[in-house]
Amino acid sequence: MKHLSVILLWLAGAFFATATAADADKDPVFYNYRIVNEFPHDKTAFTQGLFFENGALYESTGQYGASRLRKALLENGETLNSISLSDGVFGEGAVAWKGDIIVLTWRSGKGYVFNQQTFVQERTFSYTGEGWGLTHDGARLIMSDGTDELRFLDPETLEGIGRLPVKFRGKPLPNLNELEWVNGEIFANVWHSDAIVRINPDTGVVTSVIDLRGLLTDEERTAGADVLNGIAYDAETDRLFVTGKYWPRLFEIELVEKTP
Repeated sequence: MKHLSVILLWLAGAFFATATAADADKDPVFYNYRIVNEFPHDKTAFTQGLFFENGALYESTGQYGASRLRKALLENGETLNSISLSDGVFGEGAVAWKGDIIVLTWRSGKGYVFNQQTFVQERTFSYTGEGWGLTHDGARLIMSDGTDELRFLDPETLEGIGRLPVKFRGKPLPNLNELEWVNGEIFANVWHSDAIVRINPDTGVVTSVIDLRGLLTDEERTAGADVLNGIAYDAETDRLFVTGKYWPRLFEIELVEKTP
C-alpha cells in the first residue's frame, strides 16, 4: 500500500516527491479546481454512481435497505423518478446504455438492468468479485471493483472482455471507485481520499490528479458528510460535476492546473 500512501500524503499537504529525469515525461499533472456553480444534493443519498444525461442527473445509492436508483433535476434536486433495490443488496455504480440503466451491487455478484424511461427492471446479470463504479467509452462498459484493475464488459452480454491495471507513478493504485468517461479519459474517485485521478484507457497510467480538498466546510464534514464520491459529465455543455456520500451539495467545477 506504499503507492497509496504517496497520494494520501500529497492530499494532506506533504507531497514533495520529485520525479527523476528518467520518468519526468510521465509524471502526472496536478490540478486544483474552481467552483462554477453549486446545486442542492440529497444528503440522505449514499452516492455510489452518478451521471448526467438529457438534462437530468441520475444517481445510484448504497446501504442495505436504502439502496436506490433515482433521476433528479440538477437545478433544485427534485426527484423525478426513483426505484428501490431489494433490501438484501448494497447498490453501487450505474451507467446508461442504449435506453437502459445498468446498476451494480457491492458483494452480491448481481447487477440490474432498468428501463431508463420507466425504471422498470428488465433483467439481472451476474459477475464475480465486488462491484464498485461503472461507466462506458461508447463501445465497452468500464467497471471498478475496489482493486487496482478496471474491468471491461460487453454492454450487450454484460460479460467480462478484459482488464486494465491502473498505475500511479509506476505502482498499482487500488481503491478505484466511482467512474466517469470524460473526453477520452477515465475519471475515477480514489476511495477515502479527496482526489480524482484521470486514467489513460489504453495504458492504465494515471496522467493527472485533481485535488478536491475544501469543497465542503468543516461543519458539513462533521455533520455527517462522508467521502468524496460521484462524478458526472455533461458532454453537450462541457460541464463537470462532483459530489460525495451524504453531501448536501453538488458542485460544478473547472480544473485549474497547479503551478510548480
